[in-house]
Amino acid sequence: MQPGPFAAPWAGGDGLAGCSPPAGPAPLGATEWGEKGRSLPAKPCPFCTLRPPTASVWGTGGRTLHGPLFPGAGQEGAMFVHTRSYEDLTSPEDGAAVARSPEERRGEPAEPTSMEQISKDFSELSTQLTGMALDLEEEMRQSKEGKLELSPQTTRRDSVLSGKEEEDVTMDAWRMHRKHVFVLSEAGKPVYSRYGSEEALSSTMGVMMALVSFLEAEKNAIRSIHADGYKVVFVRRSPLVLVAVARTRQSEQEIAHELLYIYYQILSLLTWTQLNHIFQQKQNYDLRRLLAGSERITDNLLDLMAHDPSFLMGAVRCLPLAASVRDAVSTSLQQAKAKSLVFSILLSGNQLVSLVRKKDQFLHPIDLHLLFNLISSSSSFREGEAWTPICLPKFNSSGFFHAHISYLEQEMDLCLLLVSTDREDFFTVSDCKRRFQERLRRRGVHHALQEALRTPFYSVAQVGIPDLRHFIYKSKSSGLFTSPEIEAPYVQEEEKERLLGLYQYLHSRAHNSSRPLKNIYFTGPRENLLAWVTSAFELYICYSPLGTKAGAISAVNKLMKWIRKEEDRLFILTPQTY
Repeated sequence: MQPGPFAAPWAGGDGLAGCSPPAGPAPLGATEWGEKGRSLPAKPCPFCTLRPPTASVWGTGGRTLHGPLFPGAGQEGAMFVHTRSYEDLTSPEDGAAVARSPEERRGEPAEPTSMEQISKDFSELSTQLTGMALDLEEEMRQSKEGKLELSPQTTRRDSVLSGKEEEDVTMDAWRMHRKHVFVLSEAGKPVYSRYGSEEALSSTMGVMMALVSFLEAEKNAIRSIHADGYKVVFVRRSPLVLVAVARTRQSEQEIAHELLYIYYQILSLLTWTQLNHIFQQKQNYDLRRLLAGSERITDNLLDLMAHDPSFLMGAVRCLPLAASVRDAVSTSLQQAKAKSLVFSILLSGNQLVSLVRKKDQFLHPIDLHLLFNLISSSSSFREGEAWTPICLPKFNSSGFFHAHISYLEQEMDLCLLLVSTDREDFFTVSDCKRRFQERLRRRGVHHALQEALRTPFYSVAQVGIPDLRHFIYKSKSSGLFTSPEIEAPYVQEEEKERLLGLYQYLHSRAHNSSRPLKNIYFTGPRENLLAWVTSAFELYICYSPLGTKAGAISAVNKLMKWIRKEEDRLFILTPQTY
């Protein structure tokens, strides 16, 4: 569904109305901007009743606080780098490690003293990737013999070994994909393509690089091309160029946001130091030699971004869990520590159960998303204890950490990541896992975890608001968000993607660099949506098309009270440190 013309102020119909930030201390009336930027007469804005409540409005659970308190805003510090929104992703970068204060950098692993050390670390990672590729090859072989049914992730085409090579880039089916992603070097050498083989697309990528270089020769830079319903978005991160060709509802900013995730994914496998050293030595180097076996990880990341709102929100979702159980898990992680540990992370699927960090060290949500993606890309991590180098590019893009990855039990979807600064510390870190499991058993929370895993998502019906279909709430200070399971009428995969597309559209309007909106009301034939963005939180709700604006605003207040009541279960309010 394409967005229709903007409706009259606060009127129904297929349209959108927005309330821009006040220009002065007094609240302004609603101003709606037409497609050509003309300003329509102001009328009283129903969104002006949406004011950030104080703690007394939503309740504080007995805590003494000063000023506004929003659901999900922990009072004991935060686990993640604080980002107001995803603009952090699209800010200019020179490719070097992200600048941080001395306090933030304290305790980081020392930068490698030599390229030999980095190469040694990367060779270990290459072994891991090769193993993943061999696992997939065996899985596909058994499938052809009728011994094994392929997982849905593999059958979608995007396997590293077969589907990619079989897709003919000259066929209409290849052109009909809604989004293509290409990665190439500044010499025009292909590095990665979402669909089709890189060899068949080498001339296409050469043309892309020629276009970039031509404009640079004119002391200009190309960011995007808009034509015939397509957006072609370019992101330059020397020595790589990333290009997306999309016909989706996403804005140019959001497509660039996804391309940067791909860039960070590559850095997580190579490090920025290694990547630059390679191309300084040989500008036309074929990077696919080093990335062989990692295509499945990148494919999986693109799949996740197409279905998981975590990437859109730039935040992490927690597994709904009783506060007493989560506290017991976090305390057990905290006590099962080692000198070299920086982060201890327990997750289920793409949801966070607990995270314990070294004091003064903060993990960026992007780095955690990359860890989630690595784990979900391969089932081989269920077979035992893995010890693999991994770069966390938003924390330190110059060197590798070493991650101990294992599942607590093969039958339980609980994966434990222990991130260490010492590449020789496998057995010590492995013992941390053993001690963690012992403490879980002693505290008697094992059964409670199993029960929580049976219902990893809650139903929107629990909120008790008629006509409410779905919502996303993000606490900016904690870097966490919550949303219910996507239910009817969004059961089919294409309907789920359409709903996420609507959220993407509202998000892009709310964070538009030239004219951001604080409040947005969208009406359509199949659903109505409302967005409310403040300095402390973001809220997006979807409800029945039969609902009214007054009903939507009333629903927001009820929803915020419900989230406040359930926040101990939905968020990590008291993160632990070593």
